[in-house]
Amino acid sequence: MNRNANSFVCIVLLSLLLPLSVYAQQPVDSSGFKQRQALVFPGALKATMLGATQAGQRIVAVGKHGVVLLSDDQGKSFRQAKAVPTRATLNSVCFVGDKEGWAVGHLGVVLHTVDGGEIWTMQRDDLDSDRPLFTVWFKDSKLGFTGGLWGLLLKTTNGGNSWEEVKLPIPPDRKKADKNLFALFSNKNGDLFIAAERGTVLKSKDDGQTWKEIATGSPGTLWTGVALNSGALVVAGLRGRILRSEDGGEHWTQLNSGTKSSITGITETTDGRLLAVGLDGVSLQSADDCSTFSLSSRPDHAALTAVVLSSKGVPVVFSEKGPVNASN
Repeated sequence: MNRNANSFVCIVLLSLLLPLSVYAQQPVDSSGFKQRQALVFPGALKATMLGATQAGQRIVAVGKHGVVLLSDDQGKSFRQAKAVPTRATLNSVCFVGDKEGWAVGHLGVVLHTVDGGEIWTMQRDDLDSDRPLFTVWFKDSKLGFTGGLWGLLLKTTNGGNSWEEVKLPIPPDRKKADKNLFALFSNKNGDLFIAAERGTVLKSKDDGQTWKEIATGSPGTLWTGVALNSGALVVAGLRGRILRSEDGGEHWTQLNSGTKSSITGITETTDGRLLAVGLDGVSLQSADDCSTFSLSSRPDHAALTAVVLSSKGVPVVFSEKGPVNASN
């Protein structure tokens, strides 16, 4: 694995290992720590971006140092948000409509915006334990979930003003539900899914009130997932593994991705192609319902971290070096 890929892997590992060091130092004294506004600086356009989404016509991306980038021209150019109340790494972002959204990340941070991502306010943080939040998903302006380190799943029914921890099922071979949760997504039936570590997918059919843990048969961590328009589900992650389910996540088939580079982001294009991005600058496309994949790699091998479609269906890709041109 090249140097660029290694740097991204280090980011992921630090996301997991830094909180472990916090827990090891008991008791934790955070009395002197204060959240600080993210800096607005030219280098932000080259910051590592880890999550992205549509907000109406706008693209919103989040990443290291509390950087939030906005694009109003289909991803051709980006600028920083006006105010972000943290410098913690932000891992995921979700919008309902074009104005209201949430972003989550390290220090247990949950941020909220009502103006399309220009100005953000702090809804939650957890400075004592710093269990990072890796993923966020909202059904509407009230009901939402965020998941993170060691099986932490939080639920809100009031738009993020308060959060309660959700109890997940304990696997037969473990004493507690402690798998890291990396990607929340839903299908057109309203079922919720979480791509998690150790080849696990969690499923809820009742708006997150109860959850079922499903073993996919793949040993690797799953970092991303998507529900296709056809109704099929696709999850992907470590060492290029891509898995597909045709029965609502109950059973999974591993596909031949043609790469050992870990997959970090996946989406379906407007014309029905599956598009995935990953480490080593790898991009994968399938135009035949995941039967085969075509593989390409950026010349600079920059680790690709997220992909989102613009409002016009244009794929916009993000990396450890900021937004990148997917055609390069």
